[in-house]
Amino acid sequence: MKIKTTILLIALSLTVISCFKKVPEEPGRKAEFGLVIHGGAGYINPDTFTGEKKQKYISKLKEALTKGSSILEKGGSSLDAVEAVINILENSPLFNAGKGAVFTAEGTNELDASIMDGKTLNAGAVAGVKHIKNPISLARLVMEKSPHVLLAGDGAEAFAIEQGVELVDSSYFFTEDRWKYYLKVKKEREKKNISFAKENRDEKYGTVGCVALDKHGNLAAGTSTGGMTFKRFGRIGDSPIIGAGTYANNNTCAISCTGHGEFFIRNVVAYDISALMEYSKLPLQKAAEKVVMDKLVKQGGDGGIIGIDKYGNIAMPFNTKSMFRGFMLDGKEPVIKIFK
Repeated sequence: MKIKTTILLIALSLTVISCFKKVPEEPGRKAEFGLVIHGGAGYINPDTFTGEKKQKYISKLKEALTKGSSILEKGGSSLDAVEAVINILENSPLFNAGKGAVFTAEGTNELDASIMDGKTLNAGAVAGVKHIKNPISLARLVMEKSPHVLLAGDGAEAFAIEQGVELVDSSYFFTEDRWKYYLKVKKEREKKNISFAKENRDEKYGTVGCVALDKHGNLAAGTSTGGMTFKRFGRIGDSPIIGAGTYANNNTCAISCTGHGEFFIRNVVAYDISALMEYSKLPLQKAAEKVVMDKLVKQGGDGGIIGIDKYGNIAMPFNTKSMFRGFMLDGKEPVIKIFK
């Protein structure tokens, strides 16, 4: 009897103590909503990138941020914000996506894009399309209107026609600056008898991307690109590869990448950051830095990422000289940066 009484008293004591012990709480939401964008990482010289040219990029990034934030502020979905933001960047000749896509070795344009819903883990992507004005919108149709994740080339464009998407003539993607750069690279390749496109540290990786957190706590990510100048044989980079260039999961974060795609594919960069958060319990910033500033650097992989977690924390690490990037939280003023 005494033993039972003693056990009961101990149990009651522990219960009382536990009532006074502070129970760990999940971190509160730091931002009700927010989004982060990028317009490519690379090696822009800050001494020459000034004046009117610089202002054009800042203005377009601000326009995209303002559009996406207005959607989120009104209670719109993170998916809608991501698509709308990337549409603006795709429609601008300033970035290597949509209208401003670079040229392949054959002098054509091949575009890639992907989008992912962090709530459902559903995703859609297109690769190697040549007549799609806004690849990110077609990627979303693949996600929502097909049982597939990735459609490529002619098949993706046949699906676009089936969905009522208007195709554009290839001449739509012609821009004077991209063409001049293509001719310059082509001349260099022919002179040196180089068959494959190699990294050029004077080139800006103009891939565009957006990640968003909406008022409902849902994350989304999207990425769109024209690929690599003078790419051959239908080369596909990381942008349309879920887990490599794009990833979103409501339990962790939303990520969009930009840089030398082959390294991002090999390291499954976007998912790797999410995995470090989920399994190693690292916060977004530390997880992103571990991948971009440590793992990629050791391998010689250039580029950067943008990310936002389920609490509204953001990360924008890059290991190149520059990365067009910006963010907007809770409808506050947009913040835009280019250099370190």
